[in-house]
Amino acid sequence: MNSKQVLSIFDEITKIPRESGHEELITAYLLDYAERLGLEAKRDEIGNVVIIKEAAPGFEKRPTIVLQSHSDMVCEKNEGVEHDFSKDPIKYEIEDGWLIAKDTTLGADCGIGVAAQLAVLGSDLKLGRIEALFTVSEETGLYGAKALKPGFITGKILINLDSEDEGELFVGCAGGMDTTARLAYTPVGIGEGRKAFAVKVAGGIGGHSGDDIDKGRANAVQLLARFLYTCLGEDFLLCSFLGGNKRNAIAREASAVIAVTDSAVERMKKAFGDFVSDIQGEFSVTDPGLYGSFEEVEMPESAIDPESAGRLLRSLVSVAHGVLGMSPDIKGLVETSTNLASVKLEKPGLIRIGTSQRSSVTSERDAAAAKVQAAFELAGAEVTHESEYPGWKPRMDSPLLKRCVASYKGLFGHEPVVRAIHAGLECGLFLDIYPELDMISFGPTLRGVHAPGERLELASLDKFVAFLQDILVNYE
Repeated sequence: MNSKQVLSIFDEITKIPRESGHEELITAYLLDYAERLGLEAKRDEIGNVVIIKEAAPGFEKRPTIVLQSHSDMVCEKNEGVEHDFSKDPIKYEIEDGWLIAKDTTLGADCGIGVAAQLAVLGSDLKLGRIEALFTVSEETGLYGAKALKPGFITGKILINLDSEDEGELFVGCAGGMDTTARLAYTPVGIGEGRKAFAVKVAGGIGGHSGDDIDKGRANAVQLLARFLYTCLGEDFLLCSFLGGNKRNAIAREASAVIAVTDSAVERMKKAFGDFVSDIQGEFSVTDPGLYGSFEEVEMPESAIDPESAGRLLRSLVSVAHGVLGMSPDIKGLVETSTNLASVKLEKPGLIRIGTSQRSSVTSERDAAAAKVQAAFELAGAEVTHESEYPGWKPRMDSPLLKRCVASYKGLFGHEPVVRAIHAGLECGLFLDIYPELDMISFGPTLRGVHAPGERLELASLDKFVAFLQDILVNYE
């Protein structure tokens, strides 16, 4: 097994649609792969798959090792890019030692883990029993992991391949919760003497709402709301507001259509130009491509009633976004955060605002969700919580951890970093179902996951594959 073989399988995976909730084709691919190798495979009701490779002759006494990745991906693309994730293959290229998809997400999160598992299954390595577990809908709420039943896997050692920093071993993760606010409004007529403009903030880096939340990146939704809030009282009507997309991605783009009285047009244009200059200065390091536009468009049929528009903008400006607290136990680890992810028109007369909260401390996660709930309730919104999942508490005396540290040091001459991650891994849920599991998570270096421009460092892939093979070959 080598990285070239893993990349060859990953190339096949990039041609298979696998957006969260629509994993039918990747599930079929996995089952067909097992059939071609003559391996036993099982699929549960939700679509999770486990492929079993029995121990090589003479290796039957070795413990069963579970390799695990999720088969879905976050589907994001840059504005104006024509790409249909339901049928189009991911376009990528190699640049300066990185495998990169410039206009869409790459899906190396967690497609490269899936490819590594399949490479292990197809190899001639002399190993103990391997159970390769592929879960579905991880990116939208860990639904596959939540649906696992006792007995679907039997191994008590699990290696999760869903981490993004080579040379780091992850032994803990944050739990999370989604919070949704729904704000009702009354459509009103616009009247004469106005012009309509699309106001946009875009070009943000975005990124993962857990792993990247401490990087100070621009949230386009909150920035656009910030500008429009400063204009309340001016002669404009808010006709629509749309921004962000996935719960686990920092909002890169946001736009609104406003109907401005003729006398206020030039004043608002100038105010917006000044605002864009300000935020470009604020985010010149983290989001150098940030930009804004103010363009005339066709007049909509109606606008949001001014009272509701004011409540919406005030809530978007005031609601918490970003890091809420750092861990007192692990230096540099974000303990609690919240992400203002999206604003969408759910149906005429109802705006939906999506957020997510994370923490390695359950009570802090719940407190963060309550903080968000309170802000939106003050605006008159109805608030619900969904997709709650537990964290994974580090076990520093783990036998698997000790073996992995020794393996890494033997291969590369230095010890890996052992840490927890401020992101949701499925490991916490696995412990609810299989409390005897000894687990670890590692992977190659990925950057920009959950956003266009996602990339995989090829040199780190070489080390990742060698490390995984060494652990599997020598685990007794």
